[in-house]
Amino acid sequence: MEKSFQTGKFELGVCYYPEHWPEQLWDDDFRRMREMGFSVVRMAEFAWSIFEPIEGEFEFDLFDRAIETAHRHGIQVILGTPTATPPAWLTYKYPEVLNVSQNGVQYQHGQRRHYNYNSQIYRKLCARIAKEMAEHYKDHPAVIGWQIDNELNCEMNVFYSKADDDAFREWVQTKYGGDLDRLNKAWGTVFWNQTYQDWSQVHLTRPTVSYSPNPHQALDEKRFFSDSAISFCKLQADAIRGIVQGQWITTNGIFGHLDNHKMTKEALDFISYDSYPNFSTVRAEGERPLLDRKWSWNLSVVRSISPNFCVMEQQSGPGGWVNRMEMPSPKPGQMRLWTYQSIMHGADMLLYFRWRTATVGTEIYWHGIHNYDNSPNRRVQEAMQIGDEIRELGKRIVGTKYRAQAAIVKDYDNEWDGELDNWHGPYENQSILECFKAFQRSHIPVDALFMHKGITLEELLPYKLLIYPHPTIMPGGKAELLKEYTRQGGTIVFGCRSGYKNEFGHCYMTPMPGPLVELCGIEVQDFTMIGPFETVPTVAFPNDDLVVSTEIAAPGFNDIISVTSETAEVIASYTDRYYKGSAALTKNFFGKGSAFYYGAVFTEALTVKLLKLAGLASPLEGMIELPEQVELGIRENLETAERFIFLLNYSESEQTIVIHKQTKELISGKTLLGEYVLKSFDVIVLQESNLLVKGDLGCGAKL
Repeated sequence: MEKSFQTGKFELGVCYYPEHWPEQLWDDDFRRMREMGFSVVRMAEFAWSIFEPIEGEFEFDLFDRAIETAHRHGIQVILGTPTATPPAWLTYKYPEVLNVSQNGVQYQHGQRRHYNYNSQIYRKLCARIAKEMAEHYKDHPAVIGWQIDNELNCEMNVFYSKADDDAFREWVQTKYGGDLDRLNKAWGTVFWNQTYQDWSQVHLTRPTVSYSPNPHQALDEKRFFSDSAISFCKLQADAIRGIVQGQWITTNGIFGHLDNHKMTKEALDFISYDSYPNFSTVRAEGERPLLDRKWSWNLSVVRSISPNFCVMEQQSGPGGWVNRMEMPSPKPGQMRLWTYQSIMHGADMLLYFRWRTATVGTEIYWHGIHNYDNSPNRRVQEAMQIGDEIRELGKRIVGTKYRAQAAIVKDYDNEWDGELDNWHGPYENQSILECFKAFQRSHIPVDALFMHKGITLEELLPYKLLIYPHPTIMPGGKAELLKEYTRQGGTIVFGCRSGYKNEFGHCYMTPMPGPLVELCGIEVQDFTMIGPFETVPTVAFPNDDLVVSTEIAAPGFNDIISVTSETAEVIASYTDRYYKGSAALTKNFFGKGSAFYYGAVFTEALTVKLLKLAGLASPLEGMIELPEQVELGIRENLETAERFIFLLNYSESEQTIVIHKQTKELISGKTLLGEYVLKSFDVIVLQESNLLVKGDLGCGAKL
């Protein structure tokens, strides 16, 4: 069951570090925050040596004064447990808490996140500092919640200390019921004589002659890393939860080798996220990149965990570490645009990072709202505008849910397996991005959906369409669930190399796509990777009247498909290479629904074609005309059925939209009809009570 942030009021705020600034600045800082419409701050997540300067001796005076000052100005406080940066006295006295590289090099004190999750003394000390803080602040009226650690698995998401190695051995013993034969079978150790005769021989993956560890061991290793992080998070959450009442618990960030869905379910009240859209601008991917708009996919992933969530850090300035200015400054209007991007996708609380840019340390180039001089600037003015707007708009949208009729499907096992299987992983990333581009530019809202353990049919049925690009690992139970979804009227799309591995990463000794053969009504009779000096083949759609061009590139990898079911049909065929004329895209009618199988890596053009074949269109088609530079999102009040239509212009140029039915715009209060010019990086929010939204939502449900 999803766990969401629940609040009756939209909260806007900022990250603040009282330990970084002279105390005479605090009062003025909090006063100006309140004037800007801010109501919450996060603090203390890197302050262990202030709370516990000497082992076992705790001091709270500095933060007591800071929190009281905030409270006096009506500012609420989120406290972070300071365990991402253990103090020098701790790492010096207990060096076993430090993380170790796979090559056996121990990381030293400095920077952050240099510890491991499984050191027993570190776990004990972390639980203690969390308890001491919780006990001290459990009754403070300003403290509303807790952030566990900071960005778990950021910077470092592999762990090879002795404590981790010992814990991994215990973890696999538990997983395989203390049966070495089961372990050897699961890891396929008969290959290359890797069979273990004693548990003492079992380790985390270690350096090999060429970096090619046992793939099944490597998959279990990532599952272990995830469980270790979850256990560490839960340790602190349990310590706090046993003391406080009425204060929620979260953590921030979505990082690798961590099942964030499981962590939220087992340890948190909801998930929080750190949103820095400019990363996608400086690390643009593929043709026609979405740039900062691509960050909406990341926010969709967050929403798959908690439909309503907190953005604990929202980008407010240029970014960089130590010796580099990595990201450009947000252009005028972008900070506001990114704020509404987060809100549109489900944020009900948002804090900017940070109030004032640090003058010392690693993050002196990671700018906040204020520059070093603390003077007013355009970002300060933009934050004030946002605060004014959110005062009223926030009352309307808080608690509403993002609505989508389709989902792009992922799962952690395939994500982690794809890191080692480095041809499959990049294909999945490419396909997800290209699919997302197609949804975005077609103005069709889309969710991220994770096929987590325990997922039910009821979680799938709200969607009319699922695109599951390249799920190589496909256990039989998951395949049966997808069959039932399709049987009840859903449409599902798979890409090349789907379904040929079991839960351990073993390849099935059956025709591909393994347990999906019946659902898709096909078998893969041949396949090939497209070589670096080969021309990318194309696929053709006969009798096509849906797109201008009838040929679309089929890059990366090609499955050559044979139809095996009377209910399946060929939709498109390859136009060249030795498999010219062979099926490239098929559709199988299955129950009340259908399953598509595409034998290549997805492109934006192919996905646009698939959306039309599946009968999907923008829910505002015929009502509002939108250029592709504008993102559409819908949040709905499930009790009143009132909907809010967000339109965001990511372009530096003006974009013209055409509204065919009179409607109210909530930020300005204006009534709109006909042509409306969205300025550079501008945002409008339309009230749906005057604008009928059409379209099917899921298998028969009406939007």
